[in-house]
Amino acid sequence: MTRQTLFGFELDALTMDQTVDRCLTAVREGEQLEIGVVNAAKLVNMRRDPRLAGAVSGCDLVLADGQAVVWAARLLRAPLPERVAGIDLFLRLLAAAEKSGLSVYLLGARQPVLDLMLQQISSRFPELKVAGSRNGYFEDAEQGAVADAIADSGAQLLFLGMTSPKKELFTAGYGPRSGVRVVHGVGGSFDILAGVTRRAPEVWQRLGAEWLYRALQEPRRLGRRYLTTNTRFLLMTVRELVRPTPLYSANRRSH
Repeated sequence: MTRQTLFGFELDALTMDQTVDRCLTAVREGEQLEIGVVNAAKLVNMRRDPRLAGAVSGCDLVLADGQAVVWAARLLRAPLPERVAGIDLFLRLLAAAEKSGLSVYLLGARQPVLDLMLQQISSRFPELKVAGSRNGYFEDAEQGAVADAIADSGAQLLFLGMTSPKKELFTAGYGPRSGVRVVHGVGGSFDILAGVTRRAPEVWQRLGAEWLYRALQEPRRLGRRYLTTNTRFLLMTVRELVRPTPLYSANRRSH
């Protein structure tokens, strides 16, 4: 499996189809596969937060969720075949699970949002086996009990609709204990599927402006944050062009 090093972190150079196949193989062979996805903002935060960097780099697959990451990788001569957006992978895996009779567990979001999403999933994937679900609001001391409940459900795929770094730290600390075969942190995808948040149109996605579309929906909460992280990501890319030696390197588990 080909990996590329970008900003000192290893990313897997996989297409969407290859990623889905890799996940289904893990289920068939009884292997646990933890998936991490990175965009520009997360790469910036990983450079500043060793715990987040370690949690993401410890995943079995680390994929480019943001178009800016794909462009930067191409510019820095560490090309990735395409963007593997977390929400698109989520939907592809739900469809594959329905087709193959695999069971899923959905963890995250506020309870009303989770309920709305479960309704949408039931309508969209009527034969999908949902082994269980829980909202994402729990204390750190409850993480073990949450992981045990997931294990008791018998789910084979776990989707985490939680923000960073909570979802990465839960995956790193309790992924194995959950007993599932595939763990995928999908961030705000629960809100989008529930219809609470709108996803950017495809043309915005192709232009790498999905962040701007989100910021326009929530300017007070996201405007400054995206402006800051995108500026830092641009500076990181320029620095790598001038000085390609990575400033940080985190160990990845071998597949």
